[in-house]
Amino acid sequence: MNESYVECLVAKKPSGGMAALKVILIALTALGVLGGMVFFPLLVVAAAAGVGAYFASLHASMEYEYLYVDREISVDKIFNKTRRKKAEKFEVDRIEIFAPINSWHMDSYKNRQFKTTDYSSGVAGQPDKRYVMIYNGDRKVIFEPSAALVKAVQSVAPRKVFLD
Repeated sequence: MNESYVECLVAKKPSGGMAALKVILIALTALGVLGGMVFFPLLVVAAAAGVGAYFASLHASMEYEYLYVDREISVDKIFNKTRRKKAEKFEVDRIEIFAPINSWHMDSYKNRQFKTTDYSSGVAGQPDKRYVMIYNGDRKVIFEPSAALVKAVQSVAPRKVFLD
């Protein structure tokens, strides 16, 4: 049996809104602590802003890890390089098509409605390295895999994976 193992890590582009929220909450925490010395209820506001700043900083830096093992692609989210959360698992047998995002092979799927999930960096580079996977006929999943991961999936399902 052909068992292969490929691992790929992609850092998501940090959003400006989340960074701004983190700075605002930290400033609100500092002002609440200083104001709480004069007016006690502001300490409650400072504590709430501090908790919000903690959770905003956890989600400000996110990475996706793709893992291909034995006909299965699993996606994990890594928050702030400290916490890991399993996102999804995809079986290669249920993939309809796996092609580059701008491929002509995706033209027949453009007018269909899909539930879209984006596990890429969010950056359309030149050339665009993102791939689209139509999964189970009703899901559109956007990846940014390495060449080794694409080759591993192509070796198992050669008629479903396109490289152009």
